[in-house]
Amino acid sequence: MECEEGLNVETLGDETPRETSSLISTDHDDSIYGKNMALYEDEMDSTPMVSSLLNKLANYTNITQGALEHEEAESEDGIQRVTVNGPQMGTFIGVFLPCMQNILGVILFLRLTWIVGTAGIMEALAIVFMCCSCTMLTAISMSAIATNGVVPAGGSYYMISRALGPEFGGAVGLCVYLGTTFAGSMYILGTMEIFLTYIMPNAAVFEAKSREPTGMQNNMRIYGTFCLVIMTLVVFVGVKYVNKMALVFLSCVMLSIMAIYAGVIQSAIKPPNSQHRVCLLGNRTLQNSRFDKCEKTELINNVTTPTQLWKLFCKGGIENATCDEYFTHNNLTEIQAVRGLLSGVISDNMWGHYGQYRDIVSPERASDKSHESHYVLHDVTTFFTLLVGIYFPSVTGIMAGSNRSGDLRDPQRSIPTGTIMAIATTSIIYLSCVVLFGACIEGVVLRDKYGESVNGTLAVATLAWPSSWVIVIGSFFSCCGAGLQSLTGAPRILQAIARDGIMPFLQVFGHSKSNGEPTWALLLTAAICEIGILIGSLDHVAPILSMFFLMCYLFVNLACAVQTLLRTPNWRPRFKFYHWSLSFLGMSLSLSLMFVSSWYYAFVVILFSGCIYKYIEYRGAEKEWGDGIRGLSLNAAQYALIKLEEAPPHTKNWRPQLLVLLKLDSDLGVKHPCLLSFTSQLKAGKGLTIVCSVLEGTYMAREADAKLSEKNIKAAMAKEKTKGFCHVVVSSNQRDGFSHLIQSAGLGGMKHNSVLMAWPANWKQAESSLSWKNFIETIRETTAAHQALLVAKNIDKFPTNQDRLDEGTIDVWWIVHDGGLLMLLPFLLRQHKVWRRCKMRIFTVAQMDDNSIQMKKDLQMFLYHLRLDAKVEVVEMHAGDISAFTYEKTLVMEQRSQMLKQMQLSKTEREREAQLIHDRNTKSHATLNDKATPTSDRVHMTWTKEKLISERNRHREAHMTVRDIFNMKPEWENLDQTNVRRMHTAVKLNEVVVKKSKGAKLVLLNMPGPPKNKGGDENYMEFLEVLTEGLERVLLVRGSSREVITIYS
Repeated sequence: MECEEGLNVETLGDETPRETSSLISTDHDDSIYGKNMALYEDEMDSTPMVSSLLNKLANYTNITQGALEHEEAESEDGIQRVTVNGPQMGTFIGVFLPCMQNILGVILFLRLTWIVGTAGIMEALAIVFMCCSCTMLTAISMSAIATNGVVPAGGSYYMISRALGPEFGGAVGLCVYLGTTFAGSMYILGTMEIFLTYIMPNAAVFEAKSREPTGMQNNMRIYGTFCLVIMTLVVFVGVKYVNKMALVFLSCVMLSIMAIYAGVIQSAIKPPNSQHRVCLLGNRTLQNSRFDKCEKTELINNVTTPTQLWKLFCKGGIENATCDEYFTHNNLTEIQAVRGLLSGVISDNMWGHYGQYRDIVSPERASDKSHESHYVLHDVTTFFTLLVGIYFPSVTGIMAGSNRSGDLRDPQRSIPTGTIMAIATTSIIYLSCVVLFGACIEGVVLRDKYGESVNGTLAVATLAWPSSWVIVIGSFFSCCGAGLQSLTGAPRILQAIARDGIMPFLQVFGHSKSNGEPTWALLLTAAICEIGILIGSLDHVAPILSMFFLMCYLFVNLACAVQTLLRTPNWRPRFKFYHWSLSFLGMSLSLSLMFVSSWYYAFVVILFSGCIYKYIEYRGAEKEWGDGIRGLSLNAAQYALIKLEEAPPHTKNWRPQLLVLLKLDSDLGVKHPCLLSFTSQLKAGKGLTIVCSVLEGTYMAREADAKLSEKNIKAAMAKEKTKGFCHVVVSSNQRDGFSHLIQSAGLGGMKHNSVLMAWPANWKQAESSLSWKNFIETIRETTAAHQALLVAKNIDKFPTNQDRLDEGTIDVWWIVHDGGLLMLLPFLLRQHKVWRRCKMRIFTVAQMDDNSIQMKKDLQMFLYHLRLDAKVEVVEMHAGDISAFTYEKTLVMEQRSQMLKQMQLSKTEREREAQLIHDRNTKSHATLNDKATPTSDRVHMTWTKEKLISERNRHREAHMTVRDIFNMKPEWENLDQTNVRRMHTAVKLNEVVVKKSKGAKLVLLNMPGPPKNKGGDENYMEFLEVLTEGLERVLLVRGSSREVITIYS
């Protein structure tokens, strides 16, 4: 966080960019610093004096996006906040009251009595305790995060994103946004339910007989949409009007709660009010809105007359009436809706009375089903987990204080104190209401969701004093205020996410109009809110927003637990009453409540969060916020590296961990991009890949070149889809640089075991011998370090990742066994889509004394045990006489070597000499195809007079003159027989390989080792050239002598 908000990039001349803080002032007065601090004057451009830093910190003003956000102004350069008066709100006004207003609301007035009557007092207490415990534990974790430094406005999204990183922050931020948006839907539906059921039931457009779901939901949809449009327009006009009305709405909530407690006290002192009475037919509860008296007949002028209730169940007069059988055999009973605190009804409401859809509400647990519209019916099948999902939204709203962190005088003190006190207060209110509702109100009234048994009166309102209208009107305005608050807060959360730039597709929602209102975000919020309203049922919307808030609470606890366990140096909360175990308990409780409430909604929300996480990881902007997940990754990496170093990997776990040695061109670009393509094809993102290069010089002089080279290599790696690490070192020469990389690249157990490099293509024409000498020294060092070596020849002809090779072969020429790497490499390559269609062929060479038929059988059996699918062929190489062509090749090689050593030819002469030898070689090869003996045993050279004079002047001190060179006649019998034998092997093996594998897509060949005597290094390069001549793509493989493939499971 410290580096996120105030770091700018400052470029000084041609130097590399350097980060400076907005709190660091580079404007210093020489009169202040010139004499006393002259020793530090060179550092003052980047490191300020302590007094200057403290002065900047003291004058730092944090502008908020909370209640004062409407005073933002948009300039041509973007969003610019105008200066506002400093925040002045304390704990009570800034945190406690907003949390109380958000926590206490629609569920308390519309559903808590129904939950108590359905679940019973004991189970209702369990539901309230679980949900309140979850929010209390989350509040403790949130307090620790909120007091760990200055928290700008942004609330829970800001805290979670900076604590867990952009991926988790974005996913949870969207969950908070959607939860707040659907909360707006729930509050609007609650407002409309109060209006259509308890205030103006005659305003319904569709008739809802016996609370038919379709008719009731259609009314909610029509009026809810109309209400949403009005609220959106109010928010669009300006949030300041919503803030001004907040105190009025909060007063309605507090007055309604006071009316409930006053009603409880009044029921204990005075007899129950006879205004609210319930009529029972047998054990069935009747809707008393259809009749005025709970009697079958009444006596008028000494005449027995049927009542309105009689006419509901009977047809005809009293004498010849046809009545419902249950009506005939059961008597009517009228009971008090509010029995009183001391009536003992608490024992009847102690345990649950769950019912099925269309069951009749009755005092007994066993209920009858009915389709009659005269009875009070269950509109939904009830069970414990359903009630948890419906109740949980009543405890949300604990983030209201942290969302206003920018408006608080002392956020680090106010947020923990105000939030925890608000949760404690509301928890006491909820727990006491559960007990008081169960102790005062009759059970059938509690289970009557819409108050149909008490003339359409809100169940909790029957308990209110002095009038039920106090709660009806109070709850109506409370729901209106909560809906407006949701429509105000949700767009700002979305705007904060969009402005962070972590999700590109949300950028349009980061814009706002001139007064700072997030117009586009408000329109999207209204559209999503309309989706919730179209669901048409508060009971169906509540579990949805429960999921989103529970996901948010889960990650708040996770953030606190991760930071506490990692013990990062920056984790120093002022709030000390936290522990990682409490955070872990809160996280577990949140996850449990998600699946208890609705397991399918839980899966959907987790899947949604996972998709957002992967999207931000794949497409989102890279942000470094010093988050805990990065610290967790570092700790996990450290632990894994230590474990890896304890023992070398088993053969079954061995895979090539590559160190790729790249060459750069004059522009510091990658010279052979196909080498990176081949790396990705060989690795497919698995295991370790370190791409390295070496620049000659000193690091102080070439620091900028090193960074540019690393940037170019990373760009090439991204283009070629090569996953791994990049490192560029500056060394006095390339030889030492590559040597250091081979020795020290990697960390702990994550070190490379194989080196991949390209063949030095123009080693003969190079200006100096450094090219091939460095190459051979690299071979020797990898052998000494017990590392495998892969040399790709003609690398520019290798396929790219976009190519798809048609059916062809990957030919393995297994000459010597040095660990089985030759067998493993084709298998790994064929896992990639470029090589997938290629078949694998394995060739091995049989000598004169070998049984080639038995060798083939043994090799096939070996491959069968290795589970490798390959065609096997044994090639017989008989020991024959060394051909004249072999002698001629050896002769030409030695002549060139001698002349280069003795004459030190210039660049021009060396190129001409190389061309002469090449022409001589080609002519000799063509002649030997027709004749058995060579046509000449001399090397003819053309010398001009001028050249002869210049060479004499340059080599006066030489022991051998030019005339001696002209007369030099090496004979075959004078050749080094070791070189002759090696050349014979190279020529014969090349003939066989070209004959069998000329059309192969790739040829893998054992790479012979360099000579122990460094004097024959140039001859070694010639041997390798002859060995691979005529092949398009060759991979020379030199194993580490360690077994890398096994037949065992």
